[in-house]
Amino acid sequence: MSSAIDGRSLPPDLQARYGIGRRPWGVILVGVLAAVGFVGAMGFVTFQLISPRVTYELLAWDDIAPDRVDITFEVRRAAEWDVYCVLRAQDESRTDVGYVVVPIPRGSTYVQQTYSLRTLAPAYVAEVLTCEAGAPPERVVPPQFPPGVVPPDQPWAPAEPA
Repeated sequence: MSSAIDGRSLPPDLQARYGIGRRPWGVILVGVLAAVGFVGAMGFVTFQLISPRVTYELLAWDDIAPDRVDITFEVRRAAEWDVYCVLRAQDESRTDVGYVVVPIPRGSTYVQQTYSLRTLAPAYVAEVLTCEAGAPPERVVPPQFPPGVVPPDQPWAPAEPA
């Protein structure tokens, strides 16, 4: 309930006696610092959750032969992590003609690798589906070969002369 008397019009001794006009600066300062700390901590946690542990990029691919496509990609990660990348090649109808999980052992923080992927037919599209640290990726599109088709052995190697 409001009063008809403005507390600031009272003499200073009455304002001091009844706590009118005093600002609890210590409480306000602690509250502001706690809010800033909370927002900072939430920002840090959010950044850690949304920033990828491993980054990868398809640099180039070259359809060398009807049974081979060379895929060049780069991976950036912490040097102590083993990384597994999933590569695939598809034909014009978007059916898989080559699929492999490529292990990249720990070592450098930047790796540029060219992998010779054996294919069942000429590749129309080649891509890096994902790269993950620690273990082969579990949540990735599985190979989509037609029923009854056996995926080709990897990696591609030249045929041995008879």
